Amino acid sequence: MNTRMKAIYGRQSVDKQDSISIDSQIEFCQYELKGERYHAYTDKGFSGKNTDRPKFQELIRDIEQGLISTVIVYKLDRISRSIIDFARMMELFQRYNVEFVSATEKFDTSTPMGRAMLNICIVFAQLERETIQKRVQDAFHSRCRKGFFMSGQAPYGYTLERTVIDGIRTKKMVADSEAADHVCLMYEMYARPNTSFGDIIRTFMERGIATDGIELTRSQISYMLKNPVYAQADLDIYDFFKGHGADIVNEASDFAGTNGCYFYTGRNATESKKAGLKDHTLVIAPHEGLVSSNIWLACRKKMM
Repeated sequence: MNTRMKAIYGRQSVDKQDSISIDSQIEFCQYELKGERYHAYTDKGFSGKNTDRPKFQELIRDIEQGLISTVIVYKLDRISRSIIDFARMMELFQRYNVEFVSATEKFDTSTPMGRAMLNICIVFAQLERETIQKRVQDAFHSRCRKGFFMSGQAPYGYTLERTVIDGIRTKKMVADSEAADHVCLMYEMYARPNTSFGDIIRTFMERGIATDGIELTRSQISYMLKNPVYAQADLDIYDFFKGHGADIVNEASDFAGTNGCYFYTGRNATESKKAGLKDHTLVIAPHEGLVSSNIWLACRKKMM
């Protein structure tokens, strides 16, 4: 490009039936050009939550080199869904005397009213995104409180089986007999007053106990011994977490000493940080616990 040219930018995060393709975006933007030459920049498979996209960054570099006179998009959220990112782009356009055109929203950034309307629309675009995120978070929290296994691999000592809870297909943890014995051994050893994490590691190595690819480090042992997923949750477990400010979903009568617990973090701020516990919610899980409450509590209090 030897002179300043007009540019079309297209972005599509994922292929969905109700999303407009990049080819359609380009075709729609061409109506604004009335046959003039243009250069297309397209990013496929990239979200609008930030501007970290290869072709978009190339567009910015060309603007800074004085190669672009006008940027045309199908819709303003193709640029970004972030108010801060969009405001920075508007400053960049103004600094390099670049016009911005949204083909479907008919914005004219050369007038104060056009700029004001543009800012209002990007506010609502971000509001829509944040509303969707909030619905996803609330749905996740609701499933947590019903005792669903949410994601990832089962903790060492368990395998996953398909099941149905409240009419929804999910997964349930089932004890793996050999690995479960190793977990119980770890708890029984650490419950002794003079046993350290190093003692456990040495014992497992000497006995040739494999842990399914899990590196048996001090931090990994600490994580496992703190996890109430292994505890046979009874009233002592209930009292322990209640005493440290946990958000406990189930009634005390549900803590019958058979099932383990799920421990979901990051929802409620509590003073349980004094006990080394993060913000958390505790819920009785469908699977059976492996370790008696007295041994689990002995290990937890020893670490505290």
